Amino acid sequence: MHMNSAPHLLTEDRPEFERTLDEALRTAPERPDLAALGQRLNSEQLRTMALSASAIIAAHASAEYDHYVKTREELRAPAVPTPGALFTPGVGENAEATGAGAVAVVAVLTPVLAGIAAVVLLLVGYLLSMLTPEPAVAEALLTAGWVFGALTVAGLLGAAVGLLFTALRNGSTAFQVGHRDAGSEEVDRAREIWKEALLERGVVPFLRDALANPPETAPAVPEPPRQNRIPGLGYSRPDFGSPSEHSGNGHKTRPSYSSPDFSSPDYGGPDHKPE
Repeated sequence: MHMNSAPHLLTEDRPEFERTLDEALRTAPERPDLAALGQRLNSEQLRTMALSASAIIAAHASAEYDHYVKTREELRAPAVPTPGALFTPGVGENAEATGAGAVAVVAVLTPVLAGIAAVVLLLVGYLLSMLTPEPAVAEALLTAGWVFGALTVAGLLGAAVGLLFTALRNGSTAFQVGHRDAGSEEVDRAREIWKEALLERGVVPFLRDALANPPETAPAVPEPPRQNRIPGLGYSRPDFGSPSEHSGNGHKTRPSYSSPDFSSPDYGGPDHKPE
């Protein structure tokens, strides 16, 4: 049973109102001001009355509820997209993951390959330069070795910058996660504050007043329909009436008979002969 008469509450918060009401009814025997529960009004009658007056009850904790809703909406607000970001979540995430993977591969392989090439070229170039006469290719190998050495240094600097960027990005993500967790805790605190105010300033006073001044006509609690446990066998009861109770013309008749004649025969003694 959901409420339909609480315009102040949002639809998603109406079940929370009902849970608070049910908790108050469940713990009513523990409250001295609600000790009269069950004497004039039972729990179901009080619950029906409270749901009918839910807007009035919720208004007593309107300030706490507004703060709770505002805090929750701030947490749910989407992050502002950065300039140049793709608006399609799937494409943006895939492209970003692919780009990050390619940059990581290049950042790792560039200094390694350039360093190996620089070492090999410089070693061969210096060995050839020690020969007499010096081969012409020795100078070219030394030049290429120094070029690859410069690429190695540049690759190492690029990898360091990439690591720094990744660390900053991870730190930003961790900050966002931590901020969201902190926001969730704040929303939970705001909800608990609202429920406490709703219980103590709205639900319990309403139940106390209803028990102290019950209405003349308490709301009736609907009873579940009774079910006949004996199934119908598909035939009607036989008519046990006497077959002579009804005649053909629709009137009741009784059997007609006369009593026997118990008068004695004409007897005048032994000297008298009957006629």
